[in-house]
Amino acid sequence: MSDDAPSNAGFAFRSQVRAGGESVLAFLTREYRHSGAETWAARLAAGEVEVRGVRAHGDEVLRGGDVVVWHRPPWREEAAPLEYAVLLEDDALVAVSKPPGLPTLPGAGFLTHTLLTQVRLRYPGASPLHRLGRGTSGAVLFARTGEAGAALSRAWREHEVRKVYRALGTGVPTWDTLDIRTPIGPVPHPRLGSVFAASPDGKAARSVATVRERRVEATLFDVEIHTGRPHQIRIHLAAAGHPLVGDPLYGVGGRPLPDLPGLPGDLGYLLHAWTLHFRHPVTGREVRVEAPPPPDLR
Repeated sequence: MSDDAPSNAGFAFRSQVRAGGESVLAFLTREYRHSGAETWAARLAAGEVEVRGVRAHGDEVLRGGDVVVWHRPPWREEAAPLEYAVLLEDDALVAVSKPPGLPTLPGAGFLTHTLLTQVRLRYPGASPLHRLGRGTSGAVLFARTGEAGAALSRAWREHEVRKVYRALGTGVPTWDTLDIRTPIGPVPHPRLGSVFAASPDGKAARSVATVRERRVEATLFDVEIHTGRPHQIRIHLAAAGHPLVGDPLYGVGGRPLPDLPGLPGDLGYLLHAWTLHFRHPVTGREVRVEAPPPPDLR
């Protein structure tokens, strides 16, 4: 493949209209904020958008319930590490170790350069039971059957799956263990409109951070999460006064940095999903999956 060749075969993005009354062009500009009206007008002119199975020109007035389909042509995705390690596999499930820099699921310009696509090349039909941020490495669990997926999803909802992460935070705390319960919810962001962060109006969240090793101006933490809010460990350690080393988004207090408006998918921080503990959906046996941490987190 040449340097300019696309990485994928394109993708059809579908969005359902809740309340009608606006034009297709206005809807696309509002729904997909990564592109302005001029860019969407060009895509419409190129025949990339359809509504009710017919090519749209942009001035059509939408009705509630309409589905707008954007047929994005093939594109070259940003490079990402595609290798992963298999930690556990049987007929019901597979657990793998994701490298940092590889998105778990498609989004933000990634389609085939994702863990989901790469795992399904080897295990067709495998479905992830959770996701890690692009910059987070470590254990990800996939179900290989519908029955296993239903059982493990139920265990996740009932907090029967134990998840422990390894993280490198700035500063050195005086405490050894801290139960962090800062609520997490959307807050304003200059580029995205809003991002998840520490917020008094957010949803309840709980993490228990334990000091593993004190270093010079940094601390190695083990963090067990009891809820699954977006970017929970990054936000909670920052809220406790110890943002992750290299985190481009969250500062002390768990809010977005005011002078460096990083994005949630930006890389640079050190966070690793170290262990998963759960009951096997078929055998009923207790399972412990461990993804060896990278050198800086050992």
